[in-house]
Amino acid sequence: MLFALASGVLFARTPKDKPTKHTAQARDVAEFTSRVDAALSEAHAQKAFWGILVADRDTGKTLYELNADRFFAPASNAKLFVTSLALSALGPDYRYRTTLESKASLSADGHLAGDLILVGRGDPDLSNRKFPYDPKADRDGVPEKALADLADAVVAKGLKEVDGDIVADDSYYPYDPYPAGWLTGDTFFSFGAPVTAIDYNDNIIGVDVIPAARTGDPAMIAAQPAAARSGFDSEVVTGAPGAKPDLAVVRQPGPNFILLRGTVPAGGQAVHLELAMTQPAETAGESLKELLESRGVVVHGAVRVVHSPPPVVNAAGEPGAPQPSQDSSDRNVLAEHMSPPLLQSIQLTNKISQNLHAEMYLREVGRAEFGMASTAAGLYVERNFLHTIGIADGDVVLADGSGLSPQDLVTPRAVVALLLYDKSQPWGADFLSTLPIAGVDGTLEHRFNSGPATGLIHAKTGSIANVRAISGYATTRRGESLVFTIFANNNPQHGIDAITTMDAIAAAMVDSLGPSSRVAKQPSHFAPSSPHAPAR
Repeated sequence: MLFALASGVLFARTPKDKPTKHTAQARDVAEFTSRVDAALSEAHAQKAFWGILVADRDTGKTLYELNADRFFAPASNAKLFVTSLALSALGPDYRYRTTLESKASLSADGHLAGDLILVGRGDPDLSNRKFPYDPKADRDGVPEKALADLADAVVAKGLKEVDGDIVADDSYYPYDPYPAGWLTGDTFFSFGAPVTAIDYNDNIIGVDVIPAARTGDPAMIAAQPAAARSGFDSEVVTGAPGAKPDLAVVRQPGPNFILLRGTVPAGGQAVHLELAMTQPAETAGESLKELLESRGVVVHGAVRVVHSPPPVVNAAGEPGAPQPSQDSSDRNVLAEHMSPPLLQSIQLTNKISQNLHAEMYLREVGRAEFGMASTAAGLYVERNFLHTIGIADGDVVLADGSGLSPQDLVTPRAVVALLLYDKSQPWGADFLSTLPIAGVDGTLEHRFNSGPATGLIHAKTGSIANVRAISGYATTRRGESLVFTIFANNNPQHGIDAITTMDAIAAAMVDSLGPSSRVAKQPSHFAPSSPHAPAR
């Protein structure tokens, strides 16, 4: 029997009066609930629609929920589904292979009596990306780096002359560059780059708009990769000194549907933009031809592209029969480029929220599991995957892999169920390492920079029109391990953004919830448990 002094009176406390684990945890949850209610009562939060679920990471027990079974647009939280699927179906060590091939043999004197074929097989990182992910220096060299390496390799084998064409073969994926529901305006910019089996420089054009010396003269336009300059049109003139740049991207008829218009001030700095590369295979072929010629190779032919037919889907949107495999059996491989391991690519994708890469994982899984590298096939495999891990049918309705489509819908309960599944997998620690860290890197680098949550949240963010989201894992200040999701839909995006409320809720979660014994324990971040964890 224990004794305590209260109000100057000595009394006996029986064992049944001792605070229990349940009552202590209830106090924590009550404190958190009070702080959530206060955050959601703010005027700027009241018009949005909120969904929240917080659970114990170790037991899966729900600690708090709000609208957990209602549908929300996930924005880039959809990437949690496709990256989990890719790791489960393909494995962390999966690599993509890009080759230079020819039906002809390379003669002893360096002559190739046929076409030289660039064969793309869905590598998301045919670029100058630096791996493992480095937030301070994510690029290494020129955008043409991967193609330049291939050119160097084939020249090192003795190539001096190509009789035929440079052929860019992206038939590994059915030609269907834009997933269902993507808005026209999205397809102008880097976040809406087309999905193709040859992903060249993330299918992005870096554009510098440079004012001319005199007002009224056309501005100069520089592009990287250089071969991409022909992929868009421009009508930009030099404006009066001291004015602000005024640029717009509009859609025009024709294959080069991107038209850059506007003014930049005389004497001003160059303006940098990133536009979508509308014809990636063609641009990759042109770049390869230029790279070879700069190395002294004579190319007699032109640049051609080989696409495969668009995918077949039925009236319900389900994939049709698997397509024949890309046949390279009658070709000689002259050079090859291997991608980094899938885990390293996924880390980049989740840290910076790279849309194109997520779409390519979905198609790659469709090809590996169903025999067709289409969005519909990938979504078919994804639905089966979610069913097998216990997520209720109908709790996830996705039209793409990236979350850019406004047709995407998920429930908070489905997101938490997915994250609980992930943490139980052999690659669970590796998956956590792919998520942005609060106040440290990725899309959370400039959030939670002060206060209790810094460094204690690993989570995927999401942001499209009127939608904000954050989902992932947290370790509280007292060492509790949590999994959580917070959605704000119908956010008007003016005044104080929903992110302010969202971050206040996440900070309250880290600050309020803790082990029911009130005894601090060591944070239970996933310890890297396999050799797949990338260096950091």
